Amino acid sequence: MKIANFATEHFFAKYEFSTPYQLCNSDCETLSVDELLKLADVPLADFGKLSLGYTESLGNLPLRESIASGYKYITAEDVIFLGSPIEGIYLAARAILEAGDEVIALSPAYDALVNMFEHVVGTENVRKWCFKPGVTQWELDFDVLESLINNRTRLIVVNFPHNPTGFLPTRAQLDQLINSVYLHNLVLFCDEMYFDLAHQGTPSIPSVAELNPRTVVLSGLSKTYGLPGLRSGWLIVQDKALRDEIINWKFYTSICPPAATEFLTSAALKVKNQLRDRSLAQIEANLKLADDFFARWPNLFTWRRPLAGSTALVEMHVPSVEAFAEKMAREAGVLIQPATTLGWDDHHFRLGLGRSAFGVGLQKFEEYLKDF
Repeated sequence: MKIANFATEHFFAKYEFSTPYQLCNSDCETLSVDELLKLADVPLADFGKLSLGYTESLGNLPLRESIASGYKYITAEDVIFLGSPIEGIYLAARAILEAGDEVIALSPAYDALVNMFEHVVGTENVRKWCFKPGVTQWELDFDVLESLINNRTRLIVVNFPHNPTGFLPTRAQLDQLINSVYLHNLVLFCDEMYFDLAHQGTPSIPSVAELNPRTVVLSGLSKTYGLPGLRSGWLIVQDKALRDEIINWKFYTSICPPAATEFLTSAALKVKNQLRDRSLAQIEANLKLADDFFARWPNLFTWRRPLAGSTALVEMHVPSVEAFAEKMAREAGVLIQPATTLGWDDHHFRLGLGRSAFGVGLQKFEEYLKDF
């Protein structure tokens, strides 16, 4: 059975390593292995002694205990360490869903958070819960969510903080979502790869894993902590029967995590607060640059300032953002990501706020616009 085209990854495969000024990356600024180990006070020589044999399929126990310690009510038993974060989406889709089930998925979204579930249950069985463009911010109607639920609904798929809009629900909205999951006997899959990246002035919210055991949480080090090259990710699954199903599927995919990823993840978790603070400082600095930039171009853009995370979804008043982005990448080496690659329309693009080169890229973007 074929799966839908992975538009985002095809887009980055074409442009990511050939376009110098990038304004659409979803991750935060990274650092080297040497820098990470020095920050964590782990000798580089210890990394060199690492055995490259097989590892425990769920991740070694001290690593899972370290991950679990970041949650209030989670134990190491609830943690499944993955071969890569995206593996967790596939495993959950396969383990949770059966023929005839329906899924409600946020839109727009990273392709895998929609396409993977469509692949398992069929496109016609995935219903979109769509963001609405408010005057200054993106909005979600939680009453609309309730109207989408029927007796075939099995799973709700969300991503908070949200990529690409930067939306973060209030605690009251989150409780409403959790109550819907409980009342309708559903499962909630929540991608929390951008967890703990609430911007200044935005109240933080807890992980959904702490609010309802009928949740599957995906998390990892790629976004908040700026370590996407590690491919470090994990699932939090409190339901034992579901966890066993996911583990069985894992045996058919990655089997066990890479030893090097486990080692470096353990180091990163020792200094995760420092890594998060580093990312937040970069995002806040870049948000100020973005505020000034969009204030200078009010007729060309509608700027809905994100509440959290490292991305924003920006409206651009041109006939086709896709055509504009391709032309700008070719002529100026400046890259924005059309929202069409995220299942949205051709009048928006994703802006990435987590990289240190953001200011230079924004300057090159503005220089191009002046001649546009």
